[in-house]
Amino acid sequence: MARHRGTARLAPPARLAPPAWLTESLRPRAAPVPWAAVARASVSLAAPLAVGTATGRPGYGALVSMGALSGVIGDTADAYRMRVFNIAVPQLFGALGLLLGARVHGAGWTAVAALTAIALVSGMISSIGAVASVSGLLLLLNAVVGAGLPLPSPWWLPPALLLLGGGVVLALTLLAWPLRGGVPERAVVAGSYRAVADLLEAAGTPGYEATRRALTQSLDQSYDLLLARRARRHGRSPTLVRLLAQLNALIPVVEGAAAAHVRPPGLGPLPPAYPAAVRALADAVENGHPGHPPPELPTPAGPSTRALEEAIGHAAAVVREPEPDPYAHDDRLGRPAGLGPRARRAVRALLLSGASWRYGLRLALCIGLAQVLVSVIAVPRSYWVSLTVTFVLKPDFGSVFSRAVLRALGTAAGLLLAVPVLAEVPHGWWDVPVMAALATLIPALSAKGYAFQTAAITPVILLLSDLLNHQGFHLVLPRLYDSLIGCGIALLAGYLLWPESWHTRIGDRLADAVQDTASYVSLAFTTAPGRDEPARARYRRRLYRDLSAVRGEFQRALTEPPPVGARAQAWWPLVIAVERIVDTTTATRVRVEHGAPAPTTAEVAAVTRELAYLAEALRTGEAPEPAPDVLGPHCALARLHHEVHAARSVAFG
Repeated sequence: MARHRGTARLAPPARLAPPAWLTESLRPRAAPVPWAAVARASVSLAAPLAVGTATGRPGYGALVSMGALSGVIGDTADAYRMRVFNIAVPQLFGALGLLLGARVHGAGWTAVAALTAIALVSGMISSIGAVASVSGLLLLLNAVVGAGLPLPSPWWLPPALLLLGGGVVLALTLLAWPLRGGVPERAVVAGSYRAVADLLEAAGTPGYEATRRALTQSLDQSYDLLLARRARRHGRSPTLVRLLAQLNALIPVVEGAAAAHVRPPGLGPLPPAYPAAVRALADAVENGHPGHPPPELPTPAGPSTRALEEAIGHAAAVVREPEPDPYAHDDRLGRPAGLGPRARRAVRALLLSGASWRYGLRLALCIGLAQVLVSVIAVPRSYWVSLTVTFVLKPDFGSVFSRAVLRALGTAAGLLLAVPVLAEVPHGWWDVPVMAALATLIPALSAKGYAFQTAAITPVILLLSDLLNHQGFHLVLPRLYDSLIGCGIALLAGYLLWPESWHTRIGDRLADAVQDTASYVSLAFTTAPGRDEPARARYRRRLYRDLSAVRGEFQRALTEPPPVGARAQAWWPLVIAVERIVDTTTATRVRVEHGAPAPTTAEVAAVTRELAYLAEALRTGEAPEPAPDVLGPHCALARLHHEVHAARSVAFG
């Protein structure tokens, strides 16, 4: 026994720790403080209270501040024209919701039926797009507020005050438009150029994948901003034509970066002149004038650097062009449809989409249960239950389960902030500086995560509610109970009872992405070099966008509890493998266009066939039969074939 002394030790007790899916949701995201938005929020929420206090109408001031709060939450766009749209349209829906809710205030079961119907419409609207989603949210939220709070008469006054609050935010937002018109658009395109420069620096290094994903997000943001603005303008604006031409000219540089990433390892990283040249172009785009010529590029050492030299030279010519011809530049993404066809398409999707009806019915069920519960049980200030359900169950906000937990935690933190305010701060002029201070937290913390946004909004809503109800400190505990009840309803009726909560469809989405990748491989190598380039570029951009959406779904699924979170974690490496296949396809195509051997039809067919088998296996869950290895190690698609085999190994071992 002596010889074992000191060698056998009891294992330390396991430390209790929260699960990884919860800690990941609670981790604050790194984001800069938007100081301009902070200042706007402080002024737009505090100024109406000051006016209301001075005129002896604090309730009116609270309603104006409530409208300003909606405007602050909805002000998420970059370009001024888009900010007008993002703030004004949801405000109209919010005013309509307040009007409808006020009409059924105190109406008993009629109010239950009305709010359930509004919840159905709100959930269905959310499937159209980002602005429609915020509009549906405000429609339901303000309907719940109107049905739960006594509002001043006449009937048109509360909606008008609400719209006035949104108008205050809009006016403050547009103050700098005459001085900074076009600056956000130039800045976002210049940001895409700098993201490409970062990609060139990362070519051939382990950091390439993460940098390319950041570039995909930057390009999505740039194209969404420019094409959305273009769809709202008649004719062709010279400024918009220039920015679209500059953004289109960047696409060949992105393809050249993919080719540089797969160069032979012995060549080392790209010379720094390549990213330096792209950064010089970024400065020229942001400043709005050609600036200094980009630095000279070294002599190309192969197909990849030859492609980069040509692409950067073309981009430099476009950036330095004094007045581009509106019809001379190839639009690689195609002209967006007008507002009329897009509206008709959105209505069809709203009425015929299964996802739209599922979201609407889920939200309606939970709101209906919440309203029935507070109608048969005495719950103080019961409208807060439905407000909680609305925030938690908004279908496009991410994981329902995680949001319920984060909502409860965020509300508790917000109540801690509200306790000293409601208990110690007297009503009157003291409300103004307190609101000014609390309002600064909303834009500052919203970018950190859902729980942080909830913690910032909760004390603001409580203070505004108190100005209408005058219950003071007695609001705090009922609000906590109401939030917990609302989270419970959302978890039970909005999560646990729905089969799709337990049987996630991320595998089907991933299978669709693999099938689209097979189509991209076929398109990339069955057209002659230089022909149908816009179609290929459009398909590649759409594929990268779809992969970004799939990645977002997986990241949301990772925050779900088992088994959904565990399944998403198991499939996660395959998402990365599919992205690598797309990158390698693009790189091989570029190299072929600049002198590398072209693949044969049989080689292309073999790769697309393997991808199709993999997509079908992902849908059925059965491993595909091993494909015969008809491609040798020296064929033109050898590296792409290797990436497909790697994806298969990740999926099925």
